Amino acid sequence: MTVAEIGAMAGELKVLNALDSAKTQWYHFTAIVIAGMGFFTDAYDLFSISLVTKLLGRIYYFNPASKSPGSLPPNVSAAVNGVAFCGTLAGQLFFGWLGDKMGRKKVYGMTLMLMVICCLASGLSFGSSAKGWLPKADTMSALEEMFKISRAQTLVALCGTIPGYWFTVFFIDIIGRFVIQLGGFFFMTAFMLGLAVPYHHWTTPGNHIGFVVMYAFTFFFANFGPNSTTFIVPAEIFPARLRSTCHGISAAAGKAGAIVGSFGFLYAAQSTDASKTDAGYPPGIGVRNSLFFLAGCNVIGFFFTFLVPESKGKSLEELSGENEDDDDVPEAPSTADHRTAPAPPA
Repeated sequence: MTVAEIGAMAGELKVLNALDSAKTQWYHFTAIVIAGMGFFTDAYDLFSISLVTKLLGRIYYFNPASKSPGSLPPNVSAAVNGVAFCGTLAGQLFFGWLGDKMGRKKVYGMTLMLMVICCLASGLSFGSSAKGWLPKADTMSALEEMFKISRAQTLVALCGTIPGYWFTVFFIDIIGRFVIQLGGFFFMTAFMLGLAVPYHHWTTPGNHIGFVVMYAFTFFFANFGPNSTTFIVPAEIFPARLRSTCHGISAAAGKAGAIVGSFGFLYAAQSTDASKTDAGYPPGIGVRNSLFFLAGCNVIGFFFTFLVPESKGKSLEELSGENEDDDDVPEAPSTADHRTAPAPPA
């Protein structure tokens, strides 16, 4: 290794050490907002799709001869829900790899422009054969149904999702990533079983609020748990030269699970009695058994957490082992003027 390379590496280490010990500045808040908007748009797209599918069913699959509101056929509903996750998975793999080739800032700008273009294209993609426009059903109109679904989702978010994230913010550097993820999986399992075992109790009139509370606790520990650490830990433990690629692979693995859930749960949660299934769906294993299955997935996640290293209080270089390579690098020779004293005369 040349003197210039050793000097450059030493300079990089000084910059990294300065960043690690820097006080909170306005730059940190700017970075939080910029990165947070990426998560905001991602969550908006993925969570609003359930409302969109309801609305599409009302508009394009409405039967005037039926008193029931229209609904999307199973294959169409699965495609609409799954295509967003498929695009997310492909994007995480491709742009994660591209981030290590072109740099994070350039890729962030590219993906932002693509999102703007695709949003405009979605808004201009007019349908052409709607059989009704927000038709009135016997029980409620489409707008009323959207409002009730949105209200329920907002209630769960306010009571579970948002508090869970803020608990993570306050405690992640105190108790660590490992404990938060382990505890999250443990309590998610407990509350899933709390929903599944007495499932018939929760479905009887007067007990629906209790079901929502239990479900909110499940979301709380999902976000005060693996749903937060899954974004944090991959950004910390991988080497800098591969961090974007590996983070993309890690995130894509999570979205692969979401694809299985969005396709599978739609069918699995159907009643075992063919006469009680939603229109177009075959009999499934029922909601209760589906909750047992989800609890089992949480148990698997609990044990896999023991394979994840704790990154609390460590720099990115320490976690990736890059400091170990630096310890083997010889110190740069000094440029001071060293002169050899003349030998005494014989």
